[in-house]
Amino acid sequence: MDRLDNTIRPYAWGSTTAIPHLLGVEPSGEPQAEMWMGAHPGAPSRTGRGTLAEVIEADPERELGAKTVARFGPRLPFLLKILAAGAPLSLQVHPDLEQARQGYADEERRGIPLDAPHRNYKDTNHKPELVCALTEFDGLCGFREPSRAADLLDALGVDSLKPYVDLLRTRPEDAALREVLTAFLTADREEMAGTVAEAAAACARLGGDHAPYAGIARHYPDDPGVLAAMLLNHVRLRPGEALFLGAGIPHAYLSGLSVEIMANSDNVLRCGLTPKHVDVPELLRIVRFEAGDPGILRPEAAPDGEEVYDTPVDEFRLSRYVLPEGTTGRDLTLGTPQILLCTAGSVRTGEHDLTPGQSVFVPADERTEVSGTGTLFRATVVV
Repeated sequence: MDRLDNTIRPYAWGSTTAIPHLLGVEPSGEPQAEMWMGAHPGAPSRTGRGTLAEVIEADPERELGAKTVARFGPRLPFLLKILAAGAPLSLQVHPDLEQARQGYADEERRGIPLDAPHRNYKDTNHKPELVCALTEFDGLCGFREPSRAADLLDALGVDSLKPYVDLLRTRPEDAALREVLTAFLTADREEMAGTVAEAAAACARLGGDHAPYAGIARHYPDDPGVLAAMLLNHVRLRPGEALFLGAGIPHAYLSGLSVEIMANSDNVLRCGLTPKHVDVPELLRIVRFEAGDPGILRPEAAPDGEEVYDTPVDEFRLSRYVLPEGTTGRDLTLGTPQILLCTAGSVRTGEHDLTPGQSVFVPADERTEVSGTGTLFRATVVV
């Protein structure tokens, strides 16, 4: 079992206070957006034996277990994060496995460097993800019903949006969402700037269901992604609630502190709210133009006290234990690799005392008992 020393990524949208507050340290004044726990080559966790990537590479079957290696290869198939959004993240979607393989092969064939700013596919993997709120957490997830999106836009009283309102009310669901999103993302940015400004001012004036979009516009003035965001469901998670984001589902995180877990991939297609590359044709190939409820997940309790967030993927499985005072010797041994993350209280596992924000990597089949009082998240795989 290895205590993990984890990298904090200073992306501009990160909160300056949330991660320091969790860790119990003084803020540096700089944004701290994500803390990565895992073996991703971009920022692998460090251990007393080298980086976690090096530890696994040296003996995959010992660290991951034979079944995990047979199913996923000699690598940890998930990345666990603490995510702290102080400003909205980009509006984005992720490809499914076949789309990722095709997209990667195409960009390789065309000779696009992996670090090129217009590169879409950094690997051949899909990127399903689960975000679980530690504080109140706001996000956008999936398309609204077209009629509801039309009502939201119509209430703004912006004349230049009326054609889009009509499309949303008269066209079939797939066509309506596709045509309006395409129109927003392909319009001349300078010509659309006035519409975005009018819409943002109306959102600020109306408040209520429009308030989140006024907040987005403050961070991204003149960005057509503000209008695209209004096609999506706004979701507010309470602590312990979660969202699963499958392939093709447009989403963005707006504010709050969370635990996030995902398949080990960097493949992102952006829709807006970003200065980065937006490949509209490829984006439209990936997006699923299906409206529906975003589906807030709540954990299902097992008899041993493990609370599991049920998702339809095998690359990761996230659960938590809320350990009452006096807990001793709770057996967490598994035949698969796991990362244990403390988010509240004080928990002891093996020789390690964990306080909020601290984590350990546990190799497959290693005897694991925990004691203490607090909240412990467990990340592992399904084989």
